[in-house]
Amino acid sequence: MSKRHDVVWLDSGREPQCPPNPLFPNGVDLDSSNGADRSCKVDLPYPARRCGIYEVTCLVCGLTLVITTAGRADDPRSVTAACQEPIH
Repeated sequence: MSKRHDVVWLDSGREPQCPPNPLFPNGVDLDSSNGADRSCKVDLPYPARRCGIYEVTCLVCGLTLVITTAGRADDPRSVTAACQEPIH
């Protein structure tokens, strides 16, 4: 199986300051695809250790997403993004 995405977590060094949203005790699945015909779903390491960001880069098309984390139960556990034109 080929690796299609590079996921890097960048630690801000900050601990959570607010309680998690009780509506999402098992994290959230983000969808920024806007219903695109072609999209990729990327699982994220969950939960994040503390506040920071995930930098998700598609190794096929070059799309890069930045997703914030708070080190809480309501952190993102996946992201779905619309596929872009491949890099030539």
